[in-house]
Amino acid sequence: MRLSTSAIALVVGLLVNHGAQASELPQRWVSAGGALSEWVTALGGESKLVGVDTTSQHPQSLKALPSIGYQRQLSAEGILSLRPQILVGTEEMGPPPVLAQIRGAGVQVELFSAQPDLPTLQGNLQHLGKLLGAEAKAAALFNTYQQQLDEQKAAVAQAQTRQKAPGVLLVLGHAGGKPLIAGKDTAADWVLQQAGGHNLATHSGYKPFSVESLAGLSPEVLVFSDRALSGEAARAALFKENPILAATSAAKTGRVFELDPTLLVGGLGPRLPASLQALSAGFYPPKTQAAP
Repeated sequence: MRLSTSAIALVVGLLVNHGAQASELPQRWVSAGGALSEWVTALGGESKLVGVDTTSQHPQSLKALPSIGYQRQLSAEGILSLRPQILVGTEEMGPPPVLAQIRGAGVQVELFSAQPDLPTLQGNLQHLGKLLGAEAKAAALFNTYQQQLDEQKAAVAQAQTRQKAPGVLLVLGHAGGKPLIAGKDTAADWVLQQAGGHNLATHSGYKPFSVESLAGLSPEVLVFSDRALSGEAARAALFKENPILAATSAAKTGRVFELDPTLLVGGLGPRLPASLQALSAGFYPPKTQAAP
């Protein structure tokens, strides 16, 4: 069958337009915010990344990229030296005058919400998917994530038929010293709730730890995130610098669990469902059977 001249022109036009649209997508990316960098990678965009901030620690391969520093303390010079076409980050990224400088240099700056909820994540993934030309993959990733959280919610509900939700405190520190207690309206509070814990902190945001703030609270579980240390070193530093925490019921019964601090930066990230499962296992341990 022979195509008419007009039909051929239409097909060629569509191909040319599609090629133009593909070439218009930014190819040199800088990302500030651990969760966003992980999603860019999950959407197949890691090869486009030319720089990341210090909270972008996963996957391991991101550590080999040039660092632009901490997401809240960026410098225009360091970012522009990487010749990016686009800078992505959350509203945590700044300071604003630096972002204005970067925009003024012709770099596309895209801000995403770090609000820890599923509608926000869905919007973020849709936006990232468009920027990367991976909209179908973004939709599939969100559907899988939503399913994982639904399963997590069902598992917590089942566990709570057998055990009461434990009272939990989450402390965020640096080499053990001067920790902050995670209150309401934080990513940490969302994590504790999704894992089935009852956050004993009633304030909003992150509040400096003090003996007074712990008065009257008796956490059954402690969750700690340290931005400088990890593992047993972080745990030992926390109790050494804050002996009142070592005297809590949680410490005495060994119900002290570590959470990677990068999970609390930049909104909901792809590793969170697995971390929620791990926390839930600590919040709701299997009851030991009495000896016959």
